[in-house]
Amino acid sequence: MKHRVLKVHPKDNVIVALTNLLKEEVVSFEGAAYVLPEDIPAKHKFFMQDMRSGAEVIMYGVLVGKAQKDITKGSRMSTENVKHAAEPYGYRPAKFEWTAPDVSRFSGRTFKGYHRKDGRVGTANYWLFIPTVFCENRNLDVIREAMHNELGYAVTDKYKLYTQHLVDAYKNGENLEAIELTPSARMLSRPFKNIDGIKFLNHQGGCGGIRQDAALLSKLLAAYADHPNVGGVTVLSLGCQNLQVEDFKNDLKKLDPAFDKPLYIFEQQQSQSEEQLISDAIRKTFEGLIEINKQERKPASLDKLSIGVKCGGSDGFSGISANPSVGYCADLVVALGGKVLLAEFPELCGVEQELIDRSVNEPTAQKFICLMKRFEDSVTKAGSSFSMNPSPGNIKDGLITDAMKSAGAAKKGGTSPVVDVLDYTEQATKPGLSLVCTPGNDVEATTGKAASGATLILFTTGLGTPTGNPVCPTIKVSTNSSLTKRMNDIIDIDCGPVIDGEKTIEQMGEEILEYCIRAAGGEVIPKAVQLNQDDFIPWKRGVSL
Repeated sequence: MKHRVLKVHPKDNVIVALTNLLKEEVVSFEGAAYVLPEDIPAKHKFFMQDMRSGAEVIMYGVLVGKAQKDITKGSRMSTENVKHAAEPYGYRPAKFEWTAPDVSRFSGRTFKGYHRKDGRVGTANYWLFIPTVFCENRNLDVIREAMHNELGYAVTDKYKLYTQHLVDAYKNGENLEAIELTPSARMLSRPFKNIDGIKFLNHQGGCGGIRQDAALLSKLLAAYADHPNVGGVTVLSLGCQNLQVEDFKNDLKKLDPAFDKPLYIFEQQQSQSEEQLISDAIRKTFEGLIEINKQERKPASLDKLSIGVKCGGSDGFSGISANPSVGYCADLVVALGGKVLLAEFPELCGVEQELIDRSVNEPTAQKFICLMKRFEDSVTKAGSSFSMNPSPGNIKDGLITDAMKSAGAAKKGGTSPVVDVLDYTEQATKPGLSLVCTPGNDVEATTGKAASGATLILFTTGLGTPTGNPVCPTIKVSTNSSLTKRMNDIIDIDCGPVIDGEKTIEQMGEEILEYCIRAAGGEVIPKAVQLNQDDFIPWKRGVSL
């Protein structure tokens, strides 16, 4: 039987509505009766007691806000009656013990991945085009149009055909609404069976900004070139930009002194013409594709998994269904010897102390504190705050304060010890849970997570978002079944059964890991990959919430 309400943590003084509750309805919970003075939409919260102005609001067992006025028992929590608040944090000696989940079900399991010479294993084999400056974006677009279409990686043929049919209908005076979108008759087979795609990192940087931004972009692009899901790289440079080719090559060498993937670099200001630049880049890349197509998927143990966890388009169910389910999957991966990357520092606001206490040693904890405070200081100096992180969509669907959003968001990292803290573009090298400093912005966060070495990303959403990544297959996990039905073309996994009481968090987490194993081995292709949803936004280290 589906429960109508939920209290997430014993210390909480708010209750979550799992379904729409009506004004004057009597809700019984744990021996108490609540007469609701107003409608409580599903995903929103109501108060378990009368609240005085200034009283602390507790959810997930932590402070998430303070009452801004006297509030009647049973009233809905809103931006009008509650404002963000979070506990202070700092290092303290803490004895943290973790009980790993039972992973016997996954003992001896493997996935078929691409084994790289440095010991890492990719879940895909991509060719990557990198511009050192935004001036080369158009050339990348021309190359994409040519190579995607002819090598069978395009997904836009049906839309081109649809447009042609609209043109014909317009010329013939026919009703445009009668024209239907149909699959393209042009079915191209891929000549390179062991290459999962050709990816393009268009961006707006490399010149014109401060030199620090160009230097950080260089590190980011080098991390993508060195990514285990990348088999070869073509670089296009203008020549005069801040981000010089030598800077990129030096950063790549620092990451991997033994880097031996095919790497082709073309500089437009040294070329005789744009035509020569593009044709040479296509020809040389084609030769490289022939070479990396010789690589084949081979079995790899599950400790080779490196999974980033992310939430976006979150709702009031995110911290109750999808995020804790992904968190249980994360704990399974850690118990199996793999890596988990948790980022989005603005969405760790309010749970910092828990993460500090879970850190394996003081230097790890202090690095987290330093990066968190530095990030928050930069936001404050710009006249903003972490409290402004929740979007209008988040608030509409029940995420009233940043601390509430953060307490639910942190659940997707699981419960294991924090083994490392990484600044933006730093590489994850230690098995276990690492924290990665990125904004909460969906694309900036996934961009940074892939740069730190994630080879799959589990992306939870309650409202729906098409976000993907060029080199890291992104798996969409829905918080509720209605979203899964409504946006089935972008959702891979439905955690709605947790809300409906049909499955436990543990059962759902195991199902998510099963999907990850299949996706890592190329047995199933996530929707974002099928749609070529290749989002890439470098973080300039300015203010970005």
